[in-house]
Amino acid sequence: MSVQIWSIIGLVLIFLLATLRSVNMGAVAFLGTFLIGTFLVGDSADELFGGFPGDLFAVLVGVTMLFAIAKANGTVDWLIHAGVRAVRGRIALVPWVMFLVTSLLTMVGAVVPGAVAIMAPIGLNFAARYRINPMLMGLLIINGATAGGFSPISIFGGITNGVVERSGLPGNPPLLWASQFGFNLMLSVVVFFLFGGRELLGRKIDPESESETSETDLQLDSQRVLTLTGLLFLAVGALALEFDVGLLALSIATVLCVLHPGTAKSSVAEVAWPTVLLICGVVTYVSMMERVGTIEFLGAGVAGIGAPLLAAFVICLIGAAVSAFASTTGILGALIPLAVPFLLTGQVGAIGMIIALTVSSSVVDSSPFSTSGALVVAGAPAELRDTVFRRLMIWGLSMIAVGPVVSCALFVLPGVL
Repeated sequence: MSVQIWSIIGLVLIFLLATLRSVNMGAVAFLGTFLIGTFLVGDSADELFGGFPGDLFAVLVGVTMLFAIAKANGTVDWLIHAGVRAVRGRIALVPWVMFLVTSLLTMVGAVVPGAVAIMAPIGLNFAARYRINPMLMGLLIINGATAGGFSPISIFGGITNGVVERSGLPGNPPLLWASQFGFNLMLSVVVFFLFGGRELLGRKIDPESESETSETDLQLDSQRVLTLTGLLFLAVGALALEFDVGLLALSIATVLCVLHPGTAKSSVAEVAWPTVLLICGVVTYVSMMERVGTIEFLGAGVAGIGAPLLAAFVICLIGAAVSAFASTTGILGALIPLAVPFLLTGQVGAIGMIIALTVSSSVVDSSPFSTSGALVVAGAPAELRDTVFRRLMIWGLSMIAVGPVVSCALFVLPGVL
């Protein structure tokens, strides 16, 4: 049996062991990486650690630590109160404001994880305060980031359009963006009503008469002003100056700890360490799968499929399954070239197929094993973190099947009939 098959079997066993034995899935994934990588592939320790997502580790730790400080000194409460005032107490509007703001950030060039890292902790804390389903808030933030992320000047859009152009395929950047925005907007409408949005329509809170927090407690003091300045610098540095989100968040959190050690001393303990272990372990294993050619192995098998619509579905399914556990950016750059021989046959429309592939590969970003989903889990209050992780896992993994089916029906099927 080939090493590619063994790596797929290993991934299945990782899920089974973690589920049946209640062991942290990241720890089991590190075990699988060591056993398969060392004894079947023959990788060195440096090669195995080469797949460790150091950037994602820094993002999860840095953002969680920074917002733990912001929560401890009352800055998060102040932001939530300001949000209620901005929508005049109409709670149902808040998730949509989060959707639009996040989409605007990625639309003008912000990296998707950077925008989600900034918006998720604020949105999830707001959800916890006002009894909004955290799935509703988290998914609208992720969907908003993806909706704007395929504009012609954005990261996802630039990568996709560049690969299409280099591959000699016809492209339509405005249609790609409009299709992604429309798909994620409609998906968000489904999410809104599926996760309790209907109950929010009649709810309104008077921000001036709230009794949970006194007006005195919501005044800006020196710590809160400093924390807000740090959050603003995080937004500007990550989105406009393109600094690394994780390193920047860690740096800001450390400065706040030095200046106000009393308030910030528990922030390290508030980092979502089980989530960090889980995400980093799974991503390291999937990186090994990519390195040994498992993705190319699966893609090559598509060439032998005679039915064009089925072949298109399988390509989208591979993109969704891999992207749920890895970087969507990397998948977009890898799978489009793999699909070129199939697209050049003219059996399906190239533009529709590319749109379906990008939708399938990005709709699974809600998986907690993907960067955006992981950031939502990390940004949730500690008491909700396990619940958010489980529900995002169910939702994200279901999108592996739902995304390819719906996207092929919408974008590929019309070109085949």
